[in-house]
This record gives sequence, structure tokens and C-alpha cells, in this order.
Amino acid sequence: MGTVLLVVLAAAVAAAVAAGLVRAGRREARAERARLAEEARRQARRSLDAVWAMDDREFERYVADLCRRDGCTDVTRVGGAGDLGADVTGYLPDGRRFVIQCKRYAKHRTVGSRDIQTFNGTARAEHGADAPVFVASCVFTRPAREFAARHRLCLIDVNLLGFWNSGTPLTSFLDLDISRSGTHRKLHPDHD
Repeated sequence: MGTVLLVVLAAAVAAAVAAGLVRAGRREARAERARLAEEARRQARRSLDAVWAMDDREFERYVADLCRRDGCTDVTRVGGAGDLGADVTGYLPDGRRFVIQCKRYAKHRTVGSRDIQTFNGTARAEHGADAPVFVASCVFTRPAREFAARHRLCLIDVNLLGFWNSGTPLTSFLDLDISRSGTHRKLHPDHD
């Protein structure tokens, strides 16, 4: 009887210890996932140093090259005077036509609602875009993101651009709810 009680007690202690270890392991795994996500965000942002050194035309060519890398076809850099908001055009791998407006601004600037509204007025009507995309090397203001969400425009800000640059395909960004993601806080000019 004493041996049975001792075995039951030992099993209960072992189960409690195992449960504690499992909980600790889960906490550690969550912390590690959070740390890796933060490191990926920092690395993606660091990879943009070259982007901030580009001029407007180089930035448009860079975005066009990212589209080609992601399997887009008939990619053309159109940007220039009279482009009506189309800097890069082409077709996604699934055949939808995309039109991209590019803004290569300093990292501490923002893109406001007026720019997004202007792009919205031409992307579908003038250029026949199935997927209008606005790419910026900075952040969008809150009103700009809210407007884009209401009108189904894809916004790729500095944070998402870092991930696109690091290998995430363009199609991954098309269905994001930009009004609920991202940030509208400006970066400091000397912030990495």
C-alpha cells in the first residue's frame, strides 16, 4: 500500500513538473518568436539604406525589378511627367493588371491622404488597374491609410517595403487591411 501511494505521489509530482516545463517552454517559444519577428523587422529596415540613397527614377526601377523577381510580367517603368500616377505597370502572376505609384521620400517624411486620393482617381479609371499599389520609402498618415482601406488600394510603406525587399512576394501585400496594420509614426532622419 505504501509503495502504491509512493508511486502515485511520484507520478503526480512528475506530471506537475512536466506541465510546468511545458508552460515554460511555450513562454520561451513565444518570446523567441517575438524576438525573431523584431529582428526581421530591424533587418528589413536596415536593408533599405540603399533605397533612401536612390533618386526617384532609380526607386521606380528598383520597384519594377522587385515585381519581375516576384513573377510579374510585362513590367514597365512608366514614371515621369504626365504619367497620371503610374510609375510601374504590369501583370501579376495570376493575370491581374497592377499599377504602382512610387514615392521615394526621406524616411522622416509621410505620404498624406491627398496623394492617395489623386492616385485612386487615376489607377483604375485611367490605367485599368485591378490591383492599384502605392509604394513609399516612408510611412503613410492615418487618414491616407483609412482612405486606402475604403477604396481597396494596397499601400506598401517603409516597413512592408523592407519585407518586400527581403523576399516577401508582392501578392502577399495585396489583401492586407492597411487601416488596421502598419504605423503612421514618422522615422527620425538618423534612425536606422
